[in-house]
Amino acid sequence: MRFTHLISVDELKALQASGAPLMVFDCSSELGNPAKADEMFAARHIAGAQQAHLERDLSAHDPAHAVNGGRHPLPKRELFAQTLQALGFNNAMQAVVYDRQGANYCGRLWWMLKWAGHDAVAVLDGGLQAWDAAGGAVESGPPIARPRGDFALKPALRRLVQTPEVVQHLEQPTQTLIDARGGPRYRGEVEPLDPIAGHIPGALNRPFTDNLGADGRFKPAAQLRAEFDQLLAGRDAAGAVHHCGSGVSAVPNVLAMELAGYPPAALYAGSWSEWSRTPGLPVAKG
Repeated sequence: MRFTHLISVDELKALQASGAPLMVFDCSSELGNPAKADEMFAARHIAGAQQAHLERDLSAHDPAHAVNGGRHPLPKRELFAQTLQALGFNNAMQAVVYDRQGANYCGRLWWMLKWAGHDAVAVLDGGLQAWDAAGGAVESGPPIARPRGDFALKPALRRLVQTPEVVQHLEQPTQTLIDARGGPRYRGEVEPLDPIAGHIPGALNRPFTDNLGADGRFKPAAQLRAEFDQLLAGRDAAGAVHHCGSGVSAVPNVLAMELAGYPPAALYAGSWSEWSRTPGLPVAKG
């Protein structure tokens, strides 16, 4: 069985026991403190998991190697494929991604694998906390070295949107921007990371944390559908473009909309960090 969105703890345990080709990725991180990711992984992670580091593995900071701007630019697909190969990943594998921050960081790898043409990737629902609660096996120390993988790119399964396209369709009915940042940042009341406070004109606000229940798992599909229906208020879901501060925490909204039964929406990975650094672009507050 192939998992393409969520996988439960019990399903992951069964998959491990089956011996099916599988790689589990720990994407735990802390914004502004890249070293914390290594500390968390070394302290404890799901047994056999590889680490996918937000800064080292899932971002490109050399403009020559990036496909967009912002604080966490996506690396070119070819470079990302090389990273996956170095981690020992193969096209035949089921990928399972998790973190301990409410799917904030592991969603990035879920989306990037889809973008690389790999559909068999799922988020561990509830993250490491759910794994721990169910007595799942954990270990400490560095990741185990694996033979180099043979991962090869395939046609992208998710759509990346760049700043010029967002500008072209700004405040038109063909595009519905959805901002995953918290309310105070969206409204422009505070801005701890980027040079200008506020949001892209016309953007709706859906903090990514709204997708999770009190138990840290994604809400039921029917509930997510009702909430997104209310947010969209009749707008065309096919024109949804998700963004956040730097293209990371927007992905839980992308995933949640798919869980709710909508078609895959686009991601504006440059997000507010690119928008706010581009001279001449409009800014809204409130």
